[in-house]
Amino acid sequence: MSKVTDPIADYLTRLRNAIKAKHRVVDVPASNIKNEITRILKEKGYILNYKIEEGVGYQGNIKIALKYDIETKVPAIKALKRVSKPGLRQYCDSDNIPRVLNGLCIAILSTSKGVITDKEAREMNVGGEVLCYVY
Repeated sequence: MSKVTDPIADYLTRLRNAIKAKHRVVDVPASNIKNEITRILKEKGYILNYKIEEGVGYQGNIKIALKYDIETKVPAIKALKRVSKPGLRQYCDSDNIPRVLNGLCIAILSTSKGVITDKEAREMNVGGEVLCYVY
């Protein structure tokens, strides 16, 4: 088995692929940062629910129930975009936190206060590493 060099990009790709294939549930290897990103996706209504399974693999597994519109079957997540990459980290200070689609979508940041959304970072007046955008 090959070592994943960017676990967050792998996580986002698994979600993207599951949405394209119209899966209801997707399994992702767990880590603390992925658990926090999943928690934010649940809080903001991009996924139905999630469950962290212990004992599967090194840190466990996250089972994510994807959210679709009941009538049109359109997924709640339109796009997931990785911003900061291992080869080129993207940081922002508290004055330059990005607004995704003029505030309609969210940016997820890793800050000294934990993994939070762009709106929460503005309220707390903290900057950090921009992990991804969720449309």
